[in-house]
Amino acid sequence: MEPAAGTVVVLEDDPSIATLVDLYLRRAGYRVLLAADGEVGLDLIAGEHPRLVILDLGLAGPIDGLEVCRRLRQHSQVPIVMVTARTDEVDRIVGLELGADDYVSKPFSPRELVARVRAVLRRAEAVPPPPTVLEAGGLVLDPGRREVTVDGRTVDLATREFDLLEYLVRHPGLVLSRRQLLDGAWGPGWFGDERTVDVHVAQLRRKLGDALPLTTVRGVGYRLG
Repeated sequence: MEPAAGTVVVLEDDPSIATLVDLYLRRAGYRVLLAADGEVGLDLIAGEHPRLVILDLGLAGPIDGLEVCRRLRQHSQVPIVMVTARTDEVDRIVGLELGADDYVSKPFSPRELVARVRAVLRRAEAVPPPPTVLEAGGLVLDPGRREVTVDGRTVDLATREFDLLEYLVRHPGLVLSRRQLLDGAWGPGWFGDERTVDVHVAQLRRKLGDALPLTTVRGVGYRLG
């Protein structure tokens, strides 16, 4: 019988880290399946249909973690928590743009990782409110379809970019701190660097341009409208 917390697939090629993650997730009630290779991991995910995937960006072998994420998102919306030892911000941005739901930087606390897993699952499996089309500046946001259009043109946003934009649009005219934005878009259980908000804001500005009426309030956060 599968544990009540469900199955988590962990793609990690460092045996010591994989063993530690396995131990803490099992203690938290999850069934854990390990893979040290991207191709093997993809086959495992396809066969087991886990609740969540923990994915090391630095996987060795024919395909790395970014390619695993890309292939997964072609056919699955399973929640993904990235684990990375890379310090280059570009890698994290690419992973988030490909559709990862959260990331943890090595070295990390296994307890924090379990907390992130729980928080991502709560967000992913929450019952959504009735959809209402929202408008701000030159853009239209449809929460039900998770679509954003500018002058009738659909703009592709990563999962967390959409969540952040929706939270901003639902609070027009208010100056929102980075902590408020993290709590609203990532959830109050999210732990990590508040500057991740800046990364996502930069991506929204790049993708939406002048249609996004977003102002930076120095030393505080952001205001829409």
